[in-house]
Amino acid sequence: MREETIMATIAFIGLGNMGGPMAANLVKAGHAVTGFDLMPAALEAAKAKGVAIADSAKSAVASADAVVTMLPSGKHVVGATTGADGLFAAAKPGTLFIDSSTIDVASARAFHEAAKAAGHASVDAPVSGGVGGAEAGTLTFMVGGTDEAFAAAKPILELMGKKIVHCGGAGAGQAAKICNNMILGISMIAASEAFVLAEKLGLSHQALFDVASTSSGQCWSINTYCPVPGPVPTSPANRGYQPGFAAALMLKDLKLSQEAAETAGAATALGAAATALYTAFAAEGNEGKDFSGIIEWIRTRADET
Repeated sequence: MREETIMATIAFIGLGNMGGPMAANLVKAGHAVTGFDLMPAALEAAKAKGVAIADSAKSAVASADAVVTMLPSGKHVVGATTGADGLFAAAKPGTLFIDSSTIDVASARAFHEAAKAAGHASVDAPVSGGVGGAEAGTLTFMVGGTDEAFAAAKPILELMGKKIVHCGGAGAGQAAKICNNMILGISMIAASEAFVLAEKLGLSHQALFDVASTSSGQCWSINTYCPVPGPVPTSPANRGYQPGFAAALMLKDLKLSQEAAETAGAATALGAAATALYTAFAAEGNEGKDFSGIIEWIRTRADET
């Protein structure tokens, strides 16, 4: 059961493919949501969903009880929130900051440290579930921060997602997201290679799906997001690999995983291989395709051998 939130006024900074639907769900729940984005189209879409539009990010947060940020990278999050002209300085004392961007762990920890110094509570709360999950309010949130900050953020997050996991202290949410998406990138390549091999062996897509989805090969990349059209009607494979979750975003997350692995001294051979394959896939003009579209690239490589 979702807990009743005491937050009434929420600012949402970053109203793109993910942030826009997330903000709309907060509006649906009855909250006053003021948003800002640098893209006029994103502002118009959010306005149509009931989000009040501010003329700047700073003015959006000035009277907010809680602020949600959904920004492209760590430098954007730290740059937007810290310093004399940042959001921390513009917000009233004791504001709760929820960063749902996917960024590096070091930037997440810097975000927390600066929030604390400015007298604010903070959580890093990246998401999994894609645009469909954002629209349906079924996202998974991986949360890092103190117990008190998590308790304050949870009722808000529950309005946008169905699974809220407190992963640990500052940066733990980002660590969980990076690890999870490394698994996802590797498993999608594995699923794609298996379907391409099945094609070469004369096995139908449906036959492999019926076996793999109910036996030891089952995984989210097959059962929910199957990279071939047919077996899972809702997967991007059935709409020309329109994202979904773009290959450029998968590559971003895989690069973050490898940076983290190097810093932590972890061996991630398959993560490194997946990063190299998605780098090559994106370099051929596929950044905007859904990441499951890598099966087409793998199929082409197979045809060349």
